[in-house]
Amino acid sequence: MDRIERKELKHDKFVEQVGHTLEYAVEHKQQLLRWGLALLALLVLGIGFYFYQRSQAAKRQEALAKALEIQNAAVGKADPGQLSYPNQAEKEKALQKAWDDMVRDFGDSREGLIARLHRAALYASQGRFAEAERDLQHVIDKGDRLLSSQAKFALAQAYAAQKKYAQAETLLRDLMKNPTILVSKEQAQIALAQVLAKANPQEARKLLEPLRSERAAISRNALTLLAELPPAK
Repeated sequence: MDRIERKELKHDKFVEQVGHTLEYAVEHKQQLLRWGLALLALLVLGIGFYFYQRSQAAKRQEALAKALEIQNAAVGKADPGQLSYPNQAEKEKALQKAWDDMVRDFGDSREGLIARLHRAALYASQGRFAEAERDLQHVIDKGDRLLSSQAKFALAQAYAAQKKYAQAETLLRDLMKNPTILVSKEQAQIALAQVLAKANPQEARKLLEPLRSERAAISRNALTLLAELPPAK
């Protein structure tokens, strides 16, 4: 078969294939139209969901910023333009509402869990430890590794404040084994030394001695605590 015949044969096959494709398209026009509309609907839905998520994230971040503004507000006389409250009770009332609203509206989103952390701190400052523990345990269960580490550290502090030293020690030793950028091994180590200082000063000293030569802030805290421990026997 010469070159011209082969070329014509390829051309005929191509034309035939195109013809089949066009024929299929004509015969299945309604079906293809439905598929096209379905794909278009999915695309529109996906774009809408993306922008919805962005708008929701913006709402959560705005709510968090407003709550933190209340938390940092002055009590009593303040500079012009600075948010302030006449007394601490009024400030805590506004702050409680802000955190409650965020927890209710934003659930287990990152901002919602951050709100739980802050609400737990407010509860603890008021001596409402059972409520603080519930919020902190929720963050431990639902949060990512970073938020969970913060919640564990805060819960250990709450346990220590209630003299539940065994529970505090368990959490702090876990944080020493699994530190994060938010709760370092050294930070957990110093906190554990504080917990053990009275009941087991020798163990507290063993935890603090290696930190003498650490970076300035760690070394300073370790030396301060070492000075408060009874002399080694």
